Amino acid sequence: MMRSKFDEQLAELNEELIRMGALCENVIAMSAKALLDGDMELANKAAEYDSEIDQKERDIETLCMKLILQQQPVARDLRTISAALKMITDMERIGDQSADIAEIVTMAHITASDETLHIGEMARAVIKMVTESIDAFVKRDVVLAHSVIAYDDVVDGLFDAVKRALTERFQAGGEMEYALDLLMIAKYFERIGDHATNIAEWVLYSVTGNKE
Repeated sequence: MMRSKFDEQLAELNEELIRMGALCENVIAMSAKALLDGDMELANKAAEYDSEIDQKERDIETLCMKLILQQQPVARDLRTISAALKMITDMERIGDQSADIAEIVTMAHITASDETLHIGEMARAVIKMVTESIDAFVKRDVVLAHSVIAYDDVVDGLFDAVKRALTERFQAGGEMEYALDLLMIAKYFERIGDHATNIAEWVLYSVTGNKE
């Protein structure tokens, strides 16, 4: 009886993590679209999502504590719960960084240029990483978790491409402030990729007891 109750709550934890992941994916996509379309209204909406993600983090924390205190989980279950607690910290940071991107878009009134194309690719790449890392947790899929970690190289490569393009633009007489704002946005996307990598590493830990 205890175990079936525990399994029910564990299934609820998975669903909540999927919902939090979907919120993260939405806010990344919205902040990227706001940048590429120069859409200030969308940027403001993206910034508002952050508090919803924060609330979801608190809800999942409460659920994890309930699982630990009420259900006497065995070692493997404890690993799953502790991994979930670590994952939501990374997801909350993803929400923060996406909101920071949206804020730069509204303050700096950046519009799309050749350099932002790579940033659009970065956004798509990190969304893929976030989706797949949470998917890997729910399915306990070690192979998928490893592929997320490997995919971070793609994001890093795109970040380098943005840096090169902005350096060339600046050297050709482009505006310094514009270059710095775009570089900061690219850096936030790169960090989101790092957080998705962390999530995938916690998936490995939850399944194998090891983060590698």
